[in-house]
Amino acid sequence: MKMRIVTTLCRAAIPVMLAVSMLDTAALAGELAGATLPDTLKSGEMTLKLNGLGLRKKSMFKVYVGGLYLESPSKDAGAILTTDQAKAIRMHFLRDLKKTQLVESFQEGFEANAKDKSEQKAAFDKMLSLVPDVKEGDTLTFTYLPGKGTTLQVGNKELSVSVGKGFGDAVFSIWLGPKPPSEDLKKGMLGM
Repeated sequence: MKMRIVTTLCRAAIPVMLAVSMLDTAALAGELAGATLPDTLKSGEMTLKLNGLGLRKKSMFKVYVGGLYLESPSKDAGAILTTDQAKAIRMHFLRDLKKTQLVESFQEGFEANAKDKSEQKAAFDKMLSLVPDVKEGDTLTFTYLPGKGTTLQVGNKELSVSVGKGFGDAVFSIWLGPKPPSEDLKKGMLGM
């Protein structure tokens, strides 16, 4: 009798343990539109946490999933931009794009949102000159670290570093400013 009870309990425990382990795995990453982004990004000594994911669509096409990473979660775009804290935006591309398409989109966002355009324009143009064509599945990551500046990464390769908080604010305002590429993208990245 005791053996039957133990066997029954073991059989009942296995599905529960599997369900719990699947929940734990799901918590390790964010997923949207078939793209999976890690729940943390390591940059130097900092570990940034995924704040939210948003989908960038143009017309009817899914372009990329954007993930916003912060030291501590926030839904306040203004505070994220003004606070001198580490932050990153990772773009996971859902389609192939030419450099010209990316540069045009970044320039539009910069012109619509950056506060100190004239002061940041030369550094921004230099960074844009390094943006490559991207393929489906590629990632671009913009990371701001206080005291270091803003880094552009393609995959795991660092392409440039631009010094100064003002430059970081201008870059991050592309997605978090008053005129983002789309409100849904911004809201998703803010975890709303």
